[in-house]
Amino acid sequence: MAFPTLPACLTARDLSLSSLDSTPDDALLRIYAWMQLARSADNRILELFRQGLIRGTVAGGQGNEGLIVPLALLADKAIDVVSFTHRDLGGHLIWSGHLCDHLNQYCANAGSPTKAREGNIHHGDPRTRSLPMISHLGTMLSNVAGATDSQRRLGRPAVGFAIFGDGGSSTGDVHETLNLASLLSLPVVFIVENNRYAYSTPVSEQFAPGTELWRRAAGYGIEGFALDATGDLAAITRTLAATIEKVRRTSRPVLIEAHTLRLRGHAAYDTCDYLKPGESEEFFARDPLPKLRAQLAPRHAARLDAIDAELGTHLEACVQISLATPRPTPDGMEADVFAPAAPALPWKPAPAAPATLTFAQALNLGLRKILTERPESLVLGQDIGTYGGAFKVTENLLKDFGRPRVLNTPLAESSCTGYAIGLAVNGHRPIEEFQFSDFSTEAVTQITLNAATMHFRSGAACPLVLRFPCGGGLTFGSFHSQELESLFLSMPGVKGLYPSTPQDAFNALLAAYEDNNPVILFEHKALYRRGRAPVAWDPAYRDVWSPKKLRAGDYATFVTYGEMVHLAEEAADYFAAEYETAFDLFDLRALAPLRLEAIKASLARTGRLVVLHEGRRTHGFGAELVARLTEEHFTSLKAAPLRIASLDLPVPFAPELEAAYRPTKEKIIDAIAAWMG
Repeated sequence: MAFPTLPACLTARDLSLSSLDSTPDDALLRIYAWMQLARSADNRILELFRQGLIRGTVAGGQGNEGLIVPLALLADKAIDVVSFTHRDLGGHLIWSGHLCDHLNQYCANAGSPTKAREGNIHHGDPRTRSLPMISHLGTMLSNVAGATDSQRRLGRPAVGFAIFGDGGSSTGDVHETLNLASLLSLPVVFIVENNRYAYSTPVSEQFAPGTELWRRAAGYGIEGFALDATGDLAAITRTLAATIEKVRRTSRPVLIEAHTLRLRGHAAYDTCDYLKPGESEEFFARDPLPKLRAQLAPRHAARLDAIDAELGTHLEACVQISLATPRPTPDGMEADVFAPAAPALPWKPAPAAPATLTFAQALNLGLRKILTERPESLVLGQDIGTYGGAFKVTENLLKDFGRPRVLNTPLAESSCTGYAIGLAVNGHRPIEEFQFSDFSTEAVTQITLNAATMHFRSGAACPLVLRFPCGGGLTFGSFHSQELESLFLSMPGVKGLYPSTPQDAFNALLAAYEDNNPVILFEHKALYRRGRAPVAWDPAYRDVWSPKKLRAGDYATFVTYGEMVHLAEEAADYFAAEYETAFDLFDLRALAPLRLEAIKASLARTGRLVVLHEGRRTHGFGAELVARLTEEHFTSLKAAPLRIASLDLPVPFAPELEAAYRPTKEKIIDAIAAWMG
């Protein structure tokens, strides 16, 4: 269905300071037109919600237009980066797309830009660097920081606009990202939309009375100031223009506390009964839209009336088109969880001659190959620079490739992961090392709810490698020994590789790097220096996404991964020698997506299944393997499946206790022998 032609008053989506100086009334009329469209659209959307024609919820931006409209008009939409909040419909309308696109998103119909898969207030447009928001609003700031840095690394003088509310200002991600942006000198304008309430919680219950949020900027060594976004629109626009120009020129972040209004409740169902007597009337008295109209009316009354009429007609035509658009279908949902498979990168066939390396050295070789051959790559993480990482996997990379490519990060896993997501969505391919996999729990939201869902909800690829040094057996205790594959891989959109040999580690790093999705590379710490093996360029490196058969036998199908592969091999060799019993032994290698065809064929032949993993038994990854492998062959099994895993305990510290907690060669042999008996 064709969209209506834009009214003449909406054909210009940009505004310069010079136009405000040379033709101030024309500039203010442009601002008025977009503010009026945003207000009218928000009000109409609220009506449609109350009529049951829009589902879910709507959170209007009525009263916020005096900030977001000038900001969006002043931004360079060709290069700049933004993440609008649910109060910023005016910004969405200006930045990209037709009003019908945005109404289709609210109506969740077949014309929705997100295919109706994302909430109606959560949309963005990654193609134009308008990053789609998630409800965890503080997490979006670091995405803007990463995408803006990506633009700068590509030679584009971009500015980022990271927007959050007074409520979101209390989240840890906000503080982490302000620190990160200052540390890296990123050109980001941080904007607090302070409308006095986080849903129903007033600012007096969010932070100490008298607190001015903009003053927090001093703690990060950056400039900050307050802005009344309900006042003189010309003055507001001039202040924003000067700030944007300064940030673009100096590449230093700025924090603005913008005092805005919330003329409607937090969302459509909000009764606002928490407001103080007279507070709502005070808000409406400060409404910038009627004040701007009153300012222009003595000179442009007829023109304003024409704008209002034109916008009203246009809005209603768009509403009718959106209401007539068919409902969505579930077609393609499962296929779109992951971004489509990428073609193999043109790797050089090097090193051609095998080198005898440890697991850690193989990873270092892979990182070195990527940094040498792929200009869009970078490596980041804590202590990975001069120190070379906690396990020396990144040793000498900083010396050889320099700081822009090898980046030490502060202890801020959530914002640093969000920063990597922003880089990834904008065309870079970051590799992030977590010092220990345990610390990734600080970034669960960024990994599982942001990066993992990016393609499904927005169509944007998020090529991101997350390196997880994991596993126990080294007497590191509960906070440095976790196996977290069940936690992360239960969430859709995350891929996982868990190599067990130096060659597979090298291959897995290359395979993960060229994938267009977030990939967790699980690296068992006990393997880092467990012997050496030949490592060289392998044209079949992508085979690491499929299981590898290590032993052949008829008695049972034996499946494992990671460090447990080596214990399983020893156990299999024991049973072959002592019991004359042989297993089909598989190294799973790829935990997500699971490709189990060869293992299923083996199980159909053997009729018996053993699954071994180091993670805890309850809710462990082995439970998923058993379910997947036996649901098709249950009636033909000759015995109940055997799961061997760690105890359902936090990882204990003392070596004697840890040995009792996790599988050992002896316990594996005893468990299989008892099962056979």
